[in-house]
This record gives sequence, structure tokens and C-alpha cells, in this order.
Amino acid sequence: MKQIGILITLLLVVLNSCGSKQTEGRLVSVSIEPQRYFAEQIGGDKFVINTVVPAGQNPEVYDPTPQQMVQVGKSEAYFRVGHLGFEEVWISKIIANNKDMQVFDLSEGMELIENTEEHDHDHDHEHSEECTHGHYGVDPHTWSSINGAKKIAWNTLNAFIALDKENTQYYWNNYNRLMDQIEQTEQEIYNLLAPLTNRTFIIYHPALTYFSAEYNLTQLSIEMEGKEPSPAQLKRLIDTAKESGAKVVFIQKEFDKKNAELVAKETNCNLVVINPLDYDWKKEMMHIAQALANGENN
Repeated sequence: MKQIGILITLLLVVLNSCGSKQTEGRLVSVSIEPQRYFAEQIGGDKFVINTVVPAGQNPEVYDPTPQQMVQVGKSEAYFRVGHLGFEEVWISKIIANNKDMQVFDLSEGMELIENTEEHDHDHDHEHSEECTHGHYGVDPHTWSSINGAKKIAWNTLNAFIALDKENTQYYWNNYNRLMDQIEQTEQEIYNLLAPLTNRTFIIYHPALTYFSAEYNLTQLSIEMEGKEPSPAQLKRLIDTAKESGAKVVFIQKEFDKKNAELVAKETNCNLVVINPLDYDWKKEMMHIAQALANGENN
């Protein structure tokens, strides 16, 4: 009886999978939620966008479930961020298992930044799964910046046109509206950050490298090589933060707050929870900029 129940459950899963494939329409998969935001703004009602890494999960080390890989298999295209830990591990498998799927790299043509995260030379650099998932070459967080958003939008536009040339003007119209929004956000952030006298902040995971470069900010990272810092590293960071006069410590939602709370307490900084992986790109960018502006008065 137990085996029959299992067979029935499997049959229902298959039937539901087939049914969803018929009703979903044209499907495109992306790695993270901010990509879905850009893709939906440009793709409109012509495509359904599937996000592989769920909200709240770390895209540097995430492993997709079999159900998610099935959903990816239904997609006619995959839009990758480029250089994200999840993609570095899984994109070759996705391509191998879906030979008819088109893959578009949204970092194409972008001026990429090499990761400058401080390295811990006191531990054994064995090749491990954590190291494989890491990004100690190119920094992948391009979407958390204005110029990155513009390039992602441009590459997304061209991807949709390549998939659906008949609706080229439709995608161009949507792209132009999105660019207006990005440029408005750019101006609002500039107005908030231009008056800052102190331009250093602390963050758990260094996800604002491109943002910092755009606005002449200095990012100090608590995390070291994707790992919790040693006591000696933490002390050096706190000393550096005090010397710099940093006013804000950012902690991402998917990480443990313990060390961020300690650093904030020792440096008398505002502790601010951020979510660079939020679907609402503009809201999150404004939240980050406003927190930095507020820190000036701390």
C-alpha cells in the first residue's frame, strides 16, 4: 500500500508538471530576484520569469532542488548574472542538460571589478565546496549599482529581442520606461550621497563594490573569503573602522547578525539590515543610500 501511495504521488507530480508547462506560456529562467525585476519590466506579458535562487537564500552557495532544475528545463532561455557563485557551479550542468536552451550573460560588455576582499593567510586553502562556490576573482554584484543596472537592462533587452524579434518595439518601449526609472533613481541617490563628509561604511558580505566605486565610497567587509572572520581579523576591522569614522554597518538578511552587531557596538555605528537580493531593485537601492545619509547624523 505504501508503494502504491508513492506511485500515485509521483504520477500527480508529473501531471501537475505537464499542466503547468502548458499554462505558463513562454518561460525564461534567471538566477536571482533582482534579475526577475529587470526581466519583467522589459519582457512584460510576453514571458513568464522563473527565479532559481529563492528569496532569503545565499546565491554564492545555493544548490537548486530537482524540482527547480525541472522548471529550468522548461525554459527556452537562461539569463545569468555572470560570475555568481551559484552560476559558476551550475551553469555548465544546466547547459549540458538543456542543449536547446539559449544562455545570455547579462554582464557582457560591463567593466567588471576584481574582488579585493581581504584574504586570511592563516588557514589551509584546501579546495572545498565552499571555495568552489566563492567568487574570489570577479565581483559578481553588478546589479547593486546604477551602471550595472543599466547594462543589465540593455543586455536583457537584447536577449528578449533575440528570442522574440516580432515584438522588438514592445521591448524597446518597456526598456525606455525602465531606463527613465533607473536614471531617476541615480539622481535621487546622488542627491543623498553627494553631501556626505564620511564615505566609509562596513558590510558583512561585500555586495556593494560597484555601488561604492560609483559614488566614491569605501566598503569594509566583515566576512573574509566567504567565512566568519577570526578574532584578530575582527579586531583589525574594528580598529580600521574607528580610524575611518564609519557610521553604518550593513548586514544582509541571509547572514548571521552576530559579528555585525559586535562591530556596530564597538564602533558606535548604526546597524542596518539590507537585502540586495530584493525583487524591488529601486526600493532597495534607495534604502541603502538613505541609510548612509542617515548615518551622517549619527
